[in-house]
Amino acid sequence: MKSLYSATFFIPTTSKLPICHHSPLLSLKSSPFLRFSADPSNKQTNTGKSRLPERIKASSMASTLSTASSDHSQSTKPYSVLFVCLGNICRSPAAEGVFRHLVKQRNLDSVFYIDSAGTINYHEGNPADSRMRAASKRRGIEITSISRPIKPSDFREFDLILAMDRQNREDILEAFERWRHRETFPIDADKKVELMCSYCKRHDETEVPDPYYGGPQGFEKVLDLLEDACESLLEKIVAEGSQVLAS
Repeated sequence: MKSLYSATFFIPTTSKLPICHHSPLLSLKSSPFLRFSADPSNKQTNTGKSRLPERIKASSMASTLSTASSDHSQSTKPYSVLFVCLGNICRSPAAEGVFRHLVKQRNLDSVFYIDSAGTINYHEGNPADSRMRAASKRRGIEITSISRPIKPSDFREFDLILAMDRQNREDILEAFERWRHRETFPIDADKKVELMCSYCKRHDETEVPDPYYGGPQGFEKVLDLLEDACESLLEKIVAEGSQVLAS
């Protein structure tokens, strides 16, 4: 039987330890609290997000979108994109919302699977930050995702994982190194995990800054970067995937 895994996080509960969005305790790099354990149930998690359908497999942009463009039935294999930040309440939910909005405008909903996650589980089960949701809504973008931590199966099931900053990317890759020894699976995580800003064309920033402790300008800046990157990302996937979808 194929083994399945889920992420289990261990965070000290002593009141003397400062727990906040940016606490070093909540970084995979600085703490040993992330562990992976067997999850044979393959059931929906308590966050309200169900597992990605098993029919979605990692494949190239071209083959995935070509298949999807010719067959919109249940056998279609959507191209899957996962956006990841620290707590999955500001940047990655916004990236998910922006990309989903652009995909919907192009009528490509059926050929994409879009989700977001965090490198920590501190906000698990919570909606996105209200300030982020408000800023996005002013641009006509709805954010409806619920925070969840990244899990081992994400490395198998998503074609592309986009980290908001370098620390996020490093934490994601460290998590993968912990997991990959438990199961033999041919994944080049270093190529699969990319930086969000690597797709920006109108901005020079190399990372999407965390706006959690900033003012309204920070959330607007995040959305500017994400809109730039997501537009370029979608164009790249479509261009490499299918001329039919690009038309």
